Amino acid sequence: MVRQSVLAFSVAACLMGMSACAPTTAYNGFQAVEDKPEDVKVATDTKSTVLTRLGSPSAQATFDSNTWFYITQVTDKIAYKNPRVRTRSVVAITFDKDEKVSAVKNYSLKDGYQIAIAKRQTPTRGRELTVLEQILGNIGQGGMIPQDQVDPGQRPGR
Repeated sequence: MVRQSVLAFSVAACLMGMSACAPTTAYNGFQAVEDKPEDVKVATDTKSTVLTRLGSPSAQATFDSNTWFYITQVTDKIAYKNPRVRTRSVVAITFDKDEKVSAVKNYSLKDGYQIAIAKRQTPTRGRELTVLEQILGNIGQGGMIPQDQVDPGQRPGR
């Protein structure tokens, strides 16, 4: 009887431990409800119709307000690990001078690329203390005098 309860407890603990490693899925960005950004028609839709059908864009181009981006991303995160991007969709809608759609471009995760971050460090100016200087640096600074004998604004020992 005891052996069966120990076995059942260990199986339950293993199952609970395995369920703790289940991925957590996060859906970020633009979520299409009825209309999709890919369904926008070139030369027939305008800024106002796109805004009515899709809502405000996720982002606009920095130097050109006539390019709108609708961005969707799905990520998985397992326990303490960094999130992993499962899918990413970026739809760029470009408008002409008459505010009509001139181009609709679809980008996926395959169209993106990773940016290599430099591992170099910028040195800070200043003096670095050696271990011996750090250990012996407080000698003679008055740190050993009890605080109840020190009057505020006066040097210790007076």
